[in-house]
Amino acid sequence: MVLLDVSLGQIFLSEFAGTAILLLLGTGVVANTVFNESKGSGTGWLLINWGWGIGVFAGVLVAFKSGGHLNPAVTIGKVVAHMGDSSVTLAAGVPVTAGNVTIYLVAQVLGAFVGAGLCWLTYKKQFDIPQPEGTKLGVFSTGPAIRSLGWNCVTEAIGTFVLVTVVLLSGYQGNAGNMGWLNALGVALLIVGIGASLGGPTGYAINPARDLGPRLWHAVMPVKDKGSSDWGYAWVPIVGPIIGGVLAALVYLAFNGAFGPIA
Repeated sequence: MVLLDVSLGQIFLSEFAGTAILLLLGTGVVANTVFNESKGSGTGWLLINWGWGIGVFAGVLVAFKSGGHLNPAVTIGKVVAHMGDSSVTLAAGVPVTAGNVTIYLVAQVLGAFVGAGLCWLTYKKQFDIPQPEGTKLGVFSTGPAIRSLGWNCVTEAIGTFVLVTVVLLSGYQGNAGNMGWLNALGVALLIVGIGASLGGPTGYAINPARDLGPRLWHAVMPVKDKGSSDWGYAWVPIVGPIIGGVLAALVYLAFNGAFGPIA
């Protein structure tokens, strides 16, 4: 029997709360920028990039007990990168088991759902007035600038590949250098960079939970005049990031094989 340094409840609450904070700040900056009758209306793409980056920073700090994954692609990428290595954990004291991975994934999606709900409460009056078509869904979930599902999936895979490759090779998940919260700052700046450089084609979900949880909120909750939840596109920000995370793990394994253990 494996004894955990933290309880399963702590793991769940850590990932849940961290992902909820991420989505509250992330969807909040989108709402602030795109909604009519918001003081941040029209402030632009870079503000959105920075809002998501700071959302990641805050979410990682909140989720320190579970390692601050906040993203199924990160969790799956780490598992694939360390297959066969029983010494590797999802976080300090959290062994890699099917049950623990499931707890991470469920907590991330539910946290994203709740974070989207908190954004809706914050911008309730803006949600209640007419907005351009697709704007309300766009606060919650991503969509392509040019709809081409295969290529949209490629874009999401590449963006997530960059994220997970840097996370794995930098040793972030192992707290390399014992830099504490500065590790979270590095990931936050990476998110800003990915958004600024690679986010234009699809809005850079690069995180299945980040898109699925809020899309579920949009679908099931009483958002006024919300329009379609666009489930025909919803698989792209799930499949693309998972592919990107697995490819990043394979690159990590190749680096380990060529140069010896990295992290």
